[in-house]
Amino acid sequence: MLAAVYNRRMKTREISHIADDGKSIHVYRWSPDGEPSACILVAHGMAEHAGRYARFAAAATAVGFEVWAPDHRGHGKTAAENEIGWLAEQDGFRRVVEDLRGLADRIRTERPGAKLFLLGHSWGSLLSQGFISLYADRLAGCVLSATTGIVAPAAAIGKVIVAIGGAIKGWRTKAPLADKMSFGEFNKPFEPSRTPFDWLSRDPAEVDAYISDPLCGFVCTWEYFRDILRGLDWINSGPAQAAIPKDLPVLLFTGSDDPLGGSSGGMMALHEKYRSLGIRDLTVRLYEGARHETLNEINRGDVTADLLAWLEGRSG
Repeated sequence: MLAAVYNRRMKTREISHIADDGKSIHVYRWSPDGEPSACILVAHGMAEHAGRYARFAAAATAVGFEVWAPDHRGHGKTAAENEIGWLAEQDGFRRVVEDLRGLADRIRTERPGAKLFLLGHSWGSLLSQGFISLYADRLAGCVLSATTGIVAPAAAIGKVIVAIGGAIKGWRTKAPLADKMSFGEFNKPFEPSRTPFDWLSRDPAEVDAYISDPLCGFVCTWEYFRDILRGLDWINSGPAQAAIPKDLPVLLFTGSDDPLGGSSGGMMALHEKYRSLGIRDLTVRLYEGARHETLNEINRGDVTADLLAWLEGRSG
């Protein structure tokens, strides 16, 4: 464990969590002064890392929450140099869900009596959909940021291309074609664009910070894309969705111009699915004009305040 670093609002620790298969998972733990009112487990998105949630953690700890945020396998400080964009030899999507389950159990052990919320962004929101189909009994609520309930029609073609690419190139090699097919179209609505990542936020400083971050924006492996396609089949299956408890509070939010969940209609499609399943405490927020990373948007103050108010309302 690294030495604790203190600032006015929170204590930051970087710790290691050992998963049930022995893998060391790097975790950021941001704590308030005194006992936390509740805990938040953050599942970050693809080709980013958990350290990017420090600003949200500062706001959350200021009102009494403790935030735990792991760098997923293949990402951030968890990944060795030869593991960037690669999750596991098999069932990598489910493997990361199990990492989250193990960390959730640790949080509940170290913070007995404190309610636990799961906050998943983008790919992390897909992992979170899988988590709540299996382990929602650990949670007081689940927040899905920039999420979707739509499996793109191109997914079937994608499976064939990924199978061929992985077999020919090697499953642990980078997959630029799969990356282009899945995310390469996201910037088109914002052309002529300043950068290839304008779809993330209207705030150019936030986009530039992402581009300059050596732990962001990398191309994942063929194995990763096979894992996520299999994961999408799982979380969108009838049995997985039916297993989500009807009394689990769920918040969904994104920007209206988010190409994954907003302008595509993906988030509202998921909202309709959950509503039809009978989930009783279901909230949806679509922020007009915002893009994919609403916590890094020009209106992030309002988004953060809304999110914390929702959490506070269910943490008492």
